[in-house]
Amino acid sequence: MWTILESKRVRKSLMKIPKEILKKYEVWKQIVYHSGVDGLKEIKGFNDEPLKGNWKGHRSSRLNNKYRVIYKEEKGLLKIYVLDVNSHDYKRVK
Repeated sequence: MWTILESKRVRKSLMKIPKEILKKYEVWKQIVYHSGVDGLKEIKGFNDEPLKGNWKGHRSSRLNNKYRVIYKEEKGLLKIYVLDVNSHDYKRVK
């Protein structure tokens, strides 16, 4: 079982996103909780992929054509840090 930690920014953005995206995010979290990143890779619809540039070391999963989850995996501790759920905006969050 993995631990999923959400940034304060994520908790705020979840209150503003459409309900169907929120439902898909909850499904995403269940998959990560039980299987980690390997579980996401098995489901092609999430199109889970590593990011480049300023986001190197982070990953992105699709919730739909517009919305993405940006997160970082910490394998040794079985933790996933969710940094952002956004409308495909890859500006670096601090």
